[in-house]
Amino acid sequence: MDEAVRLALAKWPDVPSCTGWLRLSRRGEWCVPEGPIRHPGLRGFINRNFEATADGRWFFQNGPQQVFVDLDYTPTILHLAAPDSLETHTGQPVTAVSGAWFDEEGSLLLASEHGIGLLDDRDLAAFCAHLDGDLESADAPISLAWAGQTLPVGRIRQAEVASRFGFVAEPT
Repeated sequence: MDEAVRLALAKWPDVPSCTGWLRLSRRGEWCVPEGPIRHPGLRGFINRNFEATADGRWFFQNGPQQVFVDLDYTPTILHLAAPDSLETHTGQPVTAVSGAWFDEEGSLLLASEHGIGLLDDRDLAAFCAHLDGDLESADAPISLAWAGQTLPVGRIRQAEVASRFGFVAEPT
């Protein structure tokens, strides 16, 4: 959290929170009702001050105000930073992948030290080089070879993701 944000919280501790204004897209873009936020400084500020409450509601700490974020899918979006490295939409490196699942639409979810994350669909084709098995068959086993380990790739329904991984997609 930025130091300026900490100071604002101390100065104005009782500012009401905001909901329904900020959204995280499936590609890791911050969006407001008018569209994606393109200003690099604002995106960086949101990235540095993005966190979760104990009950799984994700927010951006905007000075003294918590701006709760509607999630199009997961609270973390993952991008291939290189053929064999991942980073979060906030720019944090992923050092360990502990689980992998395909949903019914073919989206890939990965568990890491940053929690559950959706792999950006633009990176899925390149990431498939790390998968072994018949991707066309819903019944065939698939495995992920990543960072010197091999993990089974499970199946999960989109409707189950938020409850299974403990986050709130649309906080109120």
